[in-house]
Amino acid sequence: MSKVLMKGNEAIAEAAIRAGCQAYFGYPITPQTEVLEYMARRMPSLGRAFVQAESELGAVNMLYGAACTGVRAMTSTSSPGFSLMQETISYISASMVPAVIVNVMRGGPGLGNIQPSQADYLQMTRGGGHGDYRVICLAPATVQEVVDHVILAFDLADKYLQPVMVSADGMIGQIMEPVELPEMGEPARPPRPWALTGAKGRPKNVITSLYLNPEQLEKVNLHLQGLFRQIEAAEQRYESYLLDDAEIAVIAYGTSSRIARTAIKRARQKGIKAGLFRPISVYPFPYAPLQQQVGKARAALVVEMSAGQMLEDVRLALCGALPLHFYGRMGGMVPLPDDILAQIESLA
Repeated sequence: MSKVLMKGNEAIAEAAIRAGCQAYFGYPITPQTEVLEYMARRMPSLGRAFVQAESELGAVNMLYGAACTGVRAMTSTSSPGFSLMQETISYISASMVPAVIVNVMRGGPGLGNIQPSQADYLQMTRGGGHGDYRVICLAPATVQEVVDHVILAFDLADKYLQPVMVSADGMIGQIMEPVELPEMGEPARPPRPWALTGAKGRPKNVITSLYLNPEQLEKVNLHLQGLFRQIEAAEQRYESYLLDDAEIAVIAYGTSSRIARTAIKRARQKGIKAGLFRPISVYPFPYAPLQQQVGKARAALVVEMSAGQMLEDVRLALCGALPLHFYGRMGGMVPLPDDILAQIESLA
């Protein structure tokens, strides 16, 4: 398997193709438009479906329709477009069909700007739309992880019959790094007897999220809650770096974690024992591993490109066990290693 130099957004698209994505629907919005452009070139040449929708609303509802037929389908967008998709993502979850959504985050609120941000965290991890549902969300920190997470997202969507998100910020979408891509091929998938493929010779299937009887809707909700408990038990992902003897624990994800890692290396050179805990799945959030690995430190520092959204999950994990501090940049501003190092030094 050879390495190829790819931009993050193009790696998202090629990974989806190699994962067996048969249908892609999207709408151009910076900083993820290259996903759409790449799919526009590649999908028709492979005999697969590509549609540039009239809006993000159109794209996500086309995704819903394609997912109901049992094919692997995906959409991608950036923060304002992701907001428009929330209602249909709720429908997809309730309807129990697999789908993949990629969100390349940019600065907000509102139209904001096209610079990288991490301010969609609460939308990504709390469902975002109406009702009691959650969405598995993977947060890559490198272009290689973008490839790996997109492929994993399709597998998890098939496993749990739920929408799965891959969420990067605009920097990861735009940087170029060498990646290893899997070979093209038809991936093994579980049977799809629920799919809408025509009812000739069998009873018809009905896929819906509408249950007017409250007892019936509660049963659907209870089933989903049981499914989310399974996901929380089985799908937590995280990485730790130099935490064994760390006195200052830095907690960050995505691009922020890459920058924090550089600051931690510099802190170590100065004799400050710092380490990093990086959530890879931001839902399900790795509460217990975070508590176990960071609990030995005497202070924790959360670093985000937001006003402190993951900070809420870190608070829940640590439950006041050690002093918790926060450093964030907003509006598309990216923290520098020296900025984070200064925060570490102040705590040391």
